[in-house]
Amino acid sequence: MTREEFRVLVEEKGPVILDGGTGSCLRKMGMPVGVSTEQWVYEHPEEIARLQREYADAGSMVIYAPTFGANRETLKGMGLEANVEILNRELVKRTKENVGDRVLIAGDMSTTGKGLEPYGPMTYDSMMEIYKEQITLLVEAGVDLLVAETLLSQDEATVICDAAREVCDLPLIISFTCEGDGTLYFGGTVFEAAATMEAMGAAAVGVNCSVGPDQLSAVISQLHETVSIPIVAKPNAGMPTITETGEAVYSMGSDEFTRHLLHLRDCGASVIGGCCGTTPEYIEDVKKSL
Repeated sequence: MTREEFRVLVEEKGPVILDGGTGSCLRKMGMPVGVSTEQWVYEHPEEIARLQREYADAGSMVIYAPTFGANRETLKGMGLEANVEILNRELVKRTKENVGDRVLIAGDMSTTGKGLEPYGPMTYDSMMEIYKEQITLLVEAGVDLLVAETLLSQDEATVICDAAREVCDLPLIISFTCEGDGTLYFGGTVFEAAATMEAMGAAAVGVNCSVGPDQLSAVISQLHETVSIPIVAKPNAGMPTITETGEAVYSMGSDEFTRHLLHLRDCGASVIGGCCGTTPEYIEDVKKSL
């Protein structure tokens, strides 16, 4: 898929419906706290297969391969850096087998968790190599597009854009996690970052995770006024409460979530889905309401 083909898809069939939460659903399926999600999914293929098929059946047009934290730096923190190649290749391969050609497959990436100099230990070149490695593996495995989500700063998004441009011409969706006023966690605003991402060739830009959909109206509206590329809204099912055992509990039901997400569509979002706390039921309700 090309960037132009993605633009046409949004214009002709929009809003494009993404999938919903993955990690929060896998926790309910038995994934323990403190493990590598990617390694656990690799070792429990039947669980992710069921979840991905349910999302496709619910109406998702894009399914994220479970490669969110499968970059070398993040895996290194789990002692799993030697598995970077097999995890990216195999998890994309299995995703394609699970849902066939019913949906588009996105190669999913996220933050390394390490800031760039002078705010952190990573140099531009070291971070560039980390993302080039993962993007190359995802592209060779056959993804239709790339997604970089839950990003904390414009700096790391810039590196990802540079890395993707060196490796391929696939559409790249960039989504940040931010406060309700659009402030990014490592400084700056999502509006400034979005303008930069558009200039660097991103196919779509927006927010995921962050706060609940009821708190993002102003952010989505201002993003719509800031850039001309499609806007992404993939929020959590409200703000979680944390139990004594450390479990995040999301209280916003699918009906309320859908109502707020459709309002974000009216505010300018044309690529929509759910993040933490959402399930295939949420995506099905969104699809039916559209």
